[in-house]
Order: sequence, then C-alpha cells, then structure tokens
Amino acid sequence: MTTESGKRPTHILWQVIGEGDNARWTRIGASWENADRRGYSLKYDAIPLTGRTVLRAYDPDDSAAARS
Repeated sequence: MTTESGKRPTHILWQVIGEGDNARWTRIGASWENADRRGYSLKYDAIPLTGRTVLRAYDPDDSAAARS
C-alpha cells in the first residue's frame, strides 16, 4: 500500500474484534507522518463499526495472524 507520492506508510490501521488469542485482526488502512512531523494522515480502506482500531508501526513482514 502506497500513497500517490509512492512513500510507504509509517503505520498500519487494524480493526480488532475480541481479546487475547481469540482476537481477530483485520487491516483497514494506513497512516503517514506529515511533513511537519506534528501529526499523521490516515487513509481508511474500511470504517469499522464494531471492535477497536489499533495503529501499529509498519512492518512489511508483519502478519495479522501472529498477533494476540
């Protein structure tokens, strides 16, 4: 996932439903640090209606299945 400028996101947005080992993580968007380094721009591919939203640092090897 990249922006029009081609920069990789700095963070990934996840929807999390459930707790602990039973939690289901779904990637729903990404974020990029603003040029002034005082905030982030968020791009949602989906808007969650339930669960919680988690913002985690981008890791190209990261897998939602490995989370708890």
